[in-house]
Amino acid sequence: MKQLRPCTIVGGKLVTSGGLVDGCVRLVDGRIDTVGAEVRDGDEVIDVDGKLVGPGLVDLGVFAVDKPAFHFGGITRAALMPDQSPALDLPSRVSYISKSGKPDFWVHPLAAATRGLEGREIAELALMREAGARGVATGRQWIADSGVMLRLLQYAAMLDMVVIAHAEDAALVGQAVATAGEFATRRGLPSAPAQAEAIALMRDVALAEMAGARIHFRQVTTRAGLDIIRHAKARGVGVTCGVTPAHFMLSDLATVDFRTFSRLSPPLRSEDDRQAVREAIADGTVDVIASGHDPRGPEDKRLPFSDAEPGMAGAETLLAMTLSLVRDEVIDMSRTFELVAAKPAEILGVEAGRVSEGFEADIAVIDPDKPWVIQSARMEATAGNTPFDGQPTQGRVTSLYKGGVRIDS
Repeated sequence: MKQLRPCTIVGGKLVTSGGLVDGCVRLVDGRIDTVGAEVRDGDEVIDVDGKLVGPGLVDLGVFAVDKPAFHFGGITRAALMPDQSPALDLPSRVSYISKSGKPDFWVHPLAAATRGLEGREIAELALMREAGARGVATGRQWIADSGVMLRLLQYAAMLDMVVIAHAEDAALVGQAVATAGEFATRRGLPSAPAQAEAIALMRDVALAEMAGARIHFRQVTTRAGLDIIRHAKARGVGVTCGVTPAHFMLSDLATVDFRTFSRLSPPLRSEDDRQAVREAIADGTVDVIASGHDPRGPEDKRLPFSDAEPGMAGAETLLAMTLSLVRDEVIDMSRTFELVAAKPAEILGVEAGRVSEGFEADIAVIDPDKPWVIQSARMEATAGNTPFDGQPTQGRVTSLYKGGVRIDS
């Protein structure tokens, strides 16, 4: 897919690191040529009539690739977790995945940290990096063996690969499906203490500091865990963290009716933890908001709560849920796109995620006030298991460009 002629997007509000700016953006040969320039002779002119012009979203850590769902949500790139069938633990599998979404969607595979994601034998990371892996991930599981985790971090540091880790002590979590507390007790659900997250974080932050490695915790969802990240950053540890909208929009109150669409991993937390996540997004402790896109059909969700598989279809709601933080005055628009585009791209090492000269011409045109109702039955994903089903919201992508070429959705 190649951009055939230069085009200039006019009449929009550009989302830049310095705020919203009225102006034009010119796209040439799949790259952003100039920002704020005038239209040149021969350019295709696209008037967006006052809408936001931002970067295409970069989704860090998804479990499935549903191009229609990602296009609906304004996502132009996604880092795919290695929890596939089979796991992404061989260069050939990584190479295949890295080519799978092109030309209108780019998939950045994350290499499995260990063979079969079993947490024992470190996979061949160098060969997988050469095959296209943009990072290494432990998958849905925590590596319980501290020696294996340290060697993984040392190997990744040598290769300058980021390690994307799951932060829950496996021995404490066991078969838990909820966070220990009043709601889990009243409903008789197998539960684990919220401290399982903090314990895992403390160990892995210490090991990353020893190894001099970059580590990204895909989801940090508790007040205690966020405090650990905050203090590690203050010490200069190469640590970043993310969260999905479910953990700043919902608390464990959403599990009271046993609705399996709210069966997530990590499980929903207390209201105090939910507020802590919002505070951490506001103060910069949280670096990334990702969709955690993990569509699950009725065979996985139409079961008793304890038997249902965790996961949510999040690609289509990522932007709208994050824009709700702007309306609530938690963050501004620039910070929104830092969280969902710029920082994920930076962690992955790709020149995308910003409306800036020289970057990939992945552009989303957005009406931030457009109302719509989230309906699981009408989602573009292969399954519509969203905990936001039936919720009115605002903010829709009206057009999307990948490498300067408009994507028809």
